[in-house]
Amino acid sequence: MWNVWPAARACRVTVMPMDSTASPRLPSRTFGSVATAMVTPFHEDGSIDVDAGVAVAVKLVDDGCDALVLHGTTGESPTTHQPEKDELVRAVVEAVGERAMVIGGAGSNDTAHAVRIAQGAERSGAQGLLVVSPYYNRPSQEGVYQHIKAVADAVDLPVILYDIPGRTGVAIADETLDRLAEHPRVKAVKDATGNVPAGFERMARTGLEFYSGDDALNFDWLAHGASGVISVVGHVAAGAYAEMVCEVDAGDLPGARDVAARLRPLVAAIMGGGQGAVMSKHALHLQGVIPTPTVRLPLVPAGEQEVANLAAVLRAEGLLTA
Repeated sequence: MWNVWPAARACRVTVMPMDSTASPRLPSRTFGSVATAMVTPFHEDGSIDVDAGVAVAVKLVDDGCDALVLHGTTGESPTTHQPEKDELVRAVVEAVGERAMVIGGAGSNDTAHAVRIAQGAERSGAQGLLVVSPYYNRPSQEGVYQHIKAVADAVDLPVILYDIPGRTGVAIADETLDRLAEHPRVKAVKDATGNVPAGFERMARTGLEFYSGDDALNFDWLAHGASGVISVVGHVAAGAYAEMVCEVDAGDLPGARDVAARLRPLVAAIMGGGQGAVMSKHALHLQGVIPTPTVRLPLVPAGEQEVANLAAVLRAEGLLTA
């Protein structure tokens, strides 16, 4: 069975709405502070395993997450379909929706399709929405703006923009971000550009909340005033990331840096090969949280040596006892 990160300390993170003035030293946190971009478990035959999805969600919230993102890239969103997405959102909201914010992913390079996904997530009880810029077809910046605006217009949920040009092939330009920041439902950015200094400038200029979308840079983003992290490594280290947020909130940057150093082997093991969804499923399977690490093509399982290396890191970090 899985273990909570052994050195994580209990800490209450203040989640504040955008207009809160309760603590001007802390960032606002519409979407919480520690979110995990959750995997979508499947049965061995490739069908969706909703019960395992609920088990993962409960584990993550018990470990320290105050938000979950369903059906993002790590959730294999390109190969899951509308009824499956809606079913899992409903089940997770029922299981943890009073303890953590459930955010639905609405990613597609077909705007009409992204709108349908967003509306389905809202009907199913999602409390927020993650909207990625359209991928592969590389629209103009006006196209990026119109796509995201159409999705945000179609729902009555707070929206996080997802800027990850390494996967989408198109970045959200400064002028596009500035226009989107004026939309009443656009509240935040999940930034996976790798450019923390630029994000710091954008944060100050737009007033949007920023969330780290790169586990290797979580400490860097938090130290620069980010509201939180949307993590993949959080599948096994949510408690440690909650500790990191607490240390930064308290002004203890050396303490937060120590947490980041402690997490480096895990980040490398899960994210080093660029297959976070695959490796997260293997980690959860090794811990006994999900019955199988099955993925859908074009993803394939990790090789035996990769899994053995992952298991060794989990054991070394006290996250695997068998």
